[in-house]
Amino acid sequence: MRSIRRGGVGGRRAVAPGLFGEGSVLDRNKSRGTEPAAGYSTRRMSGDSRAAIGTRVRRHIRAELYDDSGDAAQGVAIYMLSDPRSIRDVRYVGQTRSPARRFSQHLNAARLWLSDEVPWWVRSPKLRPLYTWIRELYADEGRLPVMVVSAWTGSVAEARVLERARIMECLESRLDILNVEREVLGRQGQLI
Repeated sequence: MRSIRRGGVGGRRAVAPGLFGEGSVLDRNKSRGTEPAAGYSTRRMSGDSRAAIGTRVRRHIRAELYDDSGDAAQGVAIYMLSDPRSIRDVRYVGQTRSPARRFSQHLNAARLWLSDEVPWWVRSPKLRPLYTWIRELYADEGRLPVMVVSAWTGSVAEARVLERARIMECLESRLDILNVEREVLGRQGQLI
């Protein structure tokens, strides 16, 4: 997986706050999101063509997909999407066998080339908050989320357990995550 940049010494058992261990990609003190990366346009959605946005998304995926797991990139990845201005504030937790492809799917599903409106093309209303958030980021000076892989597991069953654990960590840290599961898991967490 050449498209994933490996970072720090994180691991399967990341610690709060922010779910990331000391020395991880997210622990570095670098300014994020204050200026777009070289070659990025900051035009609003209404002025960008579909082709221009597609090119920008492909560049963004190569530049802003990090593997902070410290594990070999095989099996199922647990990943998080965050605002580039505050990477520790996780907004979405997911799992995938191909992080670059999944990152691309998230960004393309937001249909950034369409005018500012409710994402009517997202069939399930439960999924709309994620794509609305991506569109809002893009409308704010052309920002796009950052994807950080926090762990790799050997099976889908293990991945599901680890994904739910990460979602629970986010909920316990009072992060405003956009996962569909936040409603169910949030209620279960209150019972414990």
